[in-house]
Amino acid sequence: MNDERFSGLHRRGFLAATGAASLGALALTGCGGSGSEGSDAKGDGTPKQGGRLRAAFAGGGASETLDPHLANLFADAARAKALYDKLADYGADLSAEPRLAEKWESNKTLDRWQITLRKATFHDGRPVTAADVLYSYRRIADPEQAFRAKASLEPIDLDASRATGERGIEFVLKRPTAEFPNVLAAFGAYIVPEHATDFDTKPVGSGPFRFVSFTPGRSAVFRRYDDYWEGAAHLDELEFVVANEESARVNALLGGQVEYAHELNPTTARAYEGKGQIDIVRLQGSAMQAFCMKTDRAPFDDKRVREAFFLIADRQELLDGALSGAGVIGNDLFGKGYEYYADALPQREQDLDKARALLKQAGAENLKVTLDTSAVAAGFTEAASIFRDQAKKAGVTIDVKMGSKDSYWADILDNGTLSCYRSGAMPIEAHISQRLLTGSTTNATKWHHKDFDALYEQAQSTRDKTERAALYQRMQRRLYTEGGFLIWGFADWIIATAKTVKGVESKAPANTLDWARFDKVWLA
Repeated sequence: MNDERFSGLHRRGFLAATGAASLGALALTGCGGSGSEGSDAKGDGTPKQGGRLRAAFAGGGASETLDPHLANLFADAARAKALYDKLADYGADLSAEPRLAEKWESNKTLDRWQITLRKATFHDGRPVTAADVLYSYRRIADPEQAFRAKASLEPIDLDASRATGERGIEFVLKRPTAEFPNVLAAFGAYIVPEHATDFDTKPVGSGPFRFVSFTPGRSAVFRRYDDYWEGAAHLDELEFVVANEESARVNALLGGQVEYAHELNPTTARAYEGKGQIDIVRLQGSAMQAFCMKTDRAPFDDKRVREAFFLIADRQELLDGALSGAGVIGNDLFGKGYEYYADALPQREQDLDKARALLKQAGAENLKVTLDTSAVAAGFTEAASIFRDQAKKAGVTIDVKMGSKDSYWADILDNGTLSCYRSGAMPIEAHISQRLLTGSTTNATKWHHKDFDALYEQAQSTRDKTERAALYQRMQRRLYTEGGFLIWGFADWIIATAKTVKGVESKAPANTLDWARFDKVWLA
């Protein structure tokens, strides 16, 4: 493959050549929605075989890897799902659906689960076996590593778990876990061949596409795997092109250099929707938008300061100004509309008098704080500016600091005190396990509370769904009162495609099975 063909996507020269104005950037979650001009994204006639689809995503620079256990960005996840499979994945309603696991069943005490693998093969022709699954999970759980799915796999006693045959696995759990299939569907919990270590030059998966080439920060080319267990993809080839600027992605699409552009901001989408040049696909209210406060350091180690910041936010102004109104306001809790969401809590509204009083009680009058942001996601820089102006009315001075698009997510995980944040779709249970437990590898708010961890374990182990829901409500009430996520909105997730692209799922939040699922897409 000739990489030079796409080098322009990484240079301002490309923008100049197309006369593009810089259009800003959006948020971290999913794709999907109804196509423009009323088209049904799933329909569009009979699938056609052949062709190469080129998909433009924001990437992670020269440090990118195809190691699926290190997947963090949307580009990583989309590449990983093209090459690999998980035992289960999330459907559009965030429930776990069987994938490589043909079925699962638990014992009566919910602490042993028997998994039966379907008949599937890796790209080198070897069957996917229980040994591959156990190797993959043990690799993810390596205490020396910081793989994303490690916190989700924590309930499994991998020393005691065993193969019961070539396609049978008995997972022994550390405690009863009622929603164990969510563990199997966890973000990043991909199955790789036993002993696999070389992921960037010779990756072998069991997914719908097999590896051709990879240049970190630029391009990855995959070819259809004809023996895929669910049926061969319609496309001959799939190419992921890295274009970090939203304007570069859009202009590459308009110029015919790519056929799929991931993540548009609402202003851009509105400019092209229904105009006939490209199709706009949007999923409403999908991407969590937040400010992330580090609860383990000043000034946010005082919960009164955190509450004050909750009350400083004018959520409607943030939604209108940062996202052009394309979304719904949030209430400082993840997963609006998902199972277990605490929708009975009163909608929080701006109260500057109370915010000032809380800051005074905390000895934080005339507070000055740095807010990290970046053009890494749509609405981030706009939200930072709006919130800075809102905070000024409460006597708080916010210094907005622009970070690198290439390293932003890694930079804000442990550094700073306040940052712009977003997330794609996952069950509320998975959000808690990955981000809010003491041992969570992506705990950006540094929320470390052993009693909260214990409540989560209790919820996991509760068989009765009503009782389990009550425990999740308790946890959310605490986060609502004193958590570190100021969740101000849920943005529409927007992608754009060439008119020739068909079969894009219209109801698939990011991180779910049918989001960025290119084996089901075809070129008309």
